[in-house]
Amino acid sequence: MKIKAIITGASGMVGEGVLHECLLNPDVEEVLIVGRRTAGYTHPKLKEIIHPDFFDLSAIKDQLKGYNACYFCLGASSIGMKEKDYHHVTYDLTMHMASILADQNPGMTFCYVSGAGTDSTEHGKMMWARVKGQTENDLMRLSFKAAYMFRPGFMRPTKGLKNILKGYKFLGWLYPVFKVLFPGRVSTLQEVGWAMINVTRQGYEKPVLEVKDIIKLAHSA
Repeated sequence: MKIKAIITGASGMVGEGVLHECLLNPDVEEVLIVGRRTAGYTHPKLKEIIHPDFFDLSAIKDQLKGYNACYFCLGASSIGMKEKDYHHVTYDLTMHMASILADQNPGMTFCYVSGAGTDSTEHGKMMWARVKGQTENDLMRLSFKAAYMFRPGFMRPTKGLKNILKGYKFLGWLYPVFKVLFPGRVSTLQEVGWAMINVTRQGYEKPVLEVKDIIKLAHSA
């Protein structure tokens, strides 16, 4: 199966890591980055759309047709944000774009980067976890061929990439220790990218992927 993927959030750590794996993988034949600023990459199979307003995609809607995967890595930190504002930039933004993609590409596999600890009940104490849980739940109700919710924990960054978060730079050397102490909570960013590609090709037994599922999928090809 040849994959034509849309990636959002490619100027962030996770999105850049997923993009990196897609560009290396021979089964991914085309990648479209959609972002508010350039990701700074050039590659023969890469296209890029710079679009400032993800709440109004009418100008680029037709350019989003013809893809069979979306790796949605766009996200915002909840630190210092009120729930209403975080809900707007997380739930509203994601659902707006996902709804358009589902209409344009009914055969699409949609992968959403959520996070370990996301609250599927939508009623827990953690604000970010409730919002992410609602986003996950409603994404799975859209008319995609399949939708998978990725819940990574700590990810060892991919060496050589430019958007590694400071905390991950400082703690990356502890990955072998974390792997032993918390095997169900850590993976590599490379494994997240591999898992998204593999789930597009072969699917998975459940729609919500915790860290152990991500690692299993990453090495299942």
